[in-house]
Amino acid sequence: MNFYKYHIFFCLNQREDGEQCCTNFDAGPMFDYMKKKIKSLNLNGPNKVRVNRGGCFDRCHEGPLMVIYPEGIWYRYIDQEDIDEIIEKHLLKGITVSRLMI
Repeated sequence: MNFYKYHIFFCLNQREDGEQCCTNFDAGPMFDYMKKKIKSLNLNGPNKVRVNRGGCFDRCHEGPLMVIYPEGIWYRYIDQEDIDEIIEKHLLKGITVSRLMI
């Protein structure tokens, strides 16, 4: 049995060489937004949802990215509306958001 129903990792890597990375596309603010939204909906904690920082996912050209376990679903997102849709559909209803999957 998993400790969390969903464990979400955001790529928050910052490349020193100037190459494209997720933090160039507001990954940090989107991470903060999702974390606050999950808490405001009382979805955080054991048997619920955990949102974590991740290092480089080595898929920088597809970013910004998050991955949700235990399913291993990879999402690309652009803005808060995308994050809201992932929360509403994937986390609350168990339906993947196919338009954002990579």
